Amino acid sequence: MQRTAFTMIELLFVITVIGILSAIAIPKFAMTRNDAIITKAKSTVAALRSAIATERQKNILKGQFTDINGSTAKGLLEYGLPSDWSLSGDVFTYTAPDGSTCAFKVEHNRLDKDTSNCHVSEMDDL
Repeated sequence: MQRTAFTMIELLFVITVIGILSAIAIPKFAMTRNDAIITKAKSTVAALRSAIATERQKNILKGQFTDINGSTAKGLLEYGLPSDWSLSGDVFTYTAPDGSTCAFKVEHNRLDKDTSNCHVSEMDDL
């Protein structure tokens, strides 16, 4: 009777291949996660801009021409401000996973990026 089993060399080969594949996949997964976090931040900026524009139009239809401030803009977000964002006066600040920040100011019914205070390179296009 003959037994069939894996040899030690075959097992070592399989373990090595799995190790190489995981060494390639884990960094790619981490980069994908960071891209998703930045995309979420960009969508928050878009949501704030859209909410401010919509509120401004509503106010114009009511005959109110006052500027929208930061706290009013924050209140316009349906799901609130994400935890990686903060508000101080009229300045929204995003903190990236690496600790860098990017500031956006509500001014004249617009949300504009403070280019001198944005150190998140992925947000250059905003």
